[in-house]
Amino acid sequence: MPQNRIHFFDTTLRDGEQSPGCSMTHHEKLALAHSLADLGVDILEAGFAIASDGDFAAISAVAREVRGPKIASLARARREDVERAASSVEKAARPRIHVFLASSDIHLEYKLKITREAALDQASAMVALARTYVDDVEFSPEDATRTDPEFLCQFVGAAIAAGAGTINLPDTVGYSTPEDYAAMFRLILDKVPGADRVILSTHCHNDLGLAVANTLAAIRAGARQVECTINGIGERAGNAALEEIAASLHVRADAYPYETGLKLEKLYPVSRQLSETISFGPAPNKAIVGTNAFAHEAGIHQHGVLSNPLTYEIMTPQSMGVPANRMVLGKHSGRHALRSRLEQLGYRLSAEDIDIAYRAFTELADRKKAIYDQDLINLVAHHQRHEDLISDDGVREKTAS
Repeated sequence: MPQNRIHFFDTTLRDGEQSPGCSMTHHEKLALAHSLADLGVDILEAGFAIASDGDFAAISAVAREVRGPKIASLARARREDVERAASSVEKAARPRIHVFLASSDIHLEYKLKITREAALDQASAMVALARTYVDDVEFSPEDATRTDPEFLCQFVGAAIAAGAGTINLPDTVGYSTPEDYAAMFRLILDKVPGADRVILSTHCHNDLGLAVANTLAAIRAGARQVECTINGIGERAGNAALEEIAASLHVRADAYPYETGLKLEKLYPVSRQLSETISFGPAPNKAIVGTNAFAHEAGIHQHGVLSNPLTYEIMTPQSMGVPANRMVLGKHSGRHALRSRLEQLGYRLSAEDIDIAYRAFTELADRKKAIYDQDLINLVAHHQRHEDLISDDGVREKTAS
């Protein structure tokens, strides 16, 4: 894989769907898979084949019908999981089996109840088994960020020796900081034989709100695949948000000079499709795709954006697929935004009349949280009737009715 290329591994249909309120039907998963392929993701993790007959059927449908990305199916390091995953992706043009096994002592002792030595043998055997079905095998040491570093190196080394071509180092519980996460990737590259010949991947959860920061730190440390979801959905606080990673690489190309295969203008439409499919959308202040991401209410900001959007926007909304920025009128707004909105509604007022309108507007905004176009039309109509707005030198292009 070229060292200047970041591959996007989308797990919206697998890890994303595992979060409460995010279940999707067979047809919804297939429709979203087609949209993710159009977006340009490199690997599409379509599900966890052993989890249910429905998940198996959905993965199989994606494998048959979706072309472009590699199609991956998740499998625990168990024979029945690997065989089921292999069957689910057998119709894919480019299939991948993603094998995982916990590596941290707390998981080995309390969840799996096996020794480190048993885990090493199990990981090696199941990666080798997966390679008998597909050429492309990914291995994840679950809870890597809470794993003893020396054992993690042994674990990763065993998976590489068994045939894994991608090694994912997941921050399964969102425990890591950017410094810690980057150091783990540097350790693997420095200490594990063959690590420089495989693809190192990130998979970050957002329990401390650091998923995207950790992902970017890992890229600087040598990761060339990033695992993420649309809108950041996923277990607990979610996964690293695909759109935030993509926008960061785009806006800060000076710090991250890497290519991707994504069509950024499709980010917002895919985000909206997901929101309409599951039971909720992103928070209004969610970066890139939230309803407030390109909205401005403060008067100083509105004046700047009306003069030149780059004063307060580091990317154009259109570059992310958002139709346009929004001037939100409220008690923090200024005259420039009010004039602009009135002109959009068909009213051109003199400077004196704008002052009168602005005083009336601020009085209304102190009483009313949301100001709508009809409020502005009513405001102009009220003052027209009282002949203290729209003076003789003002031009009225339409009547308030």
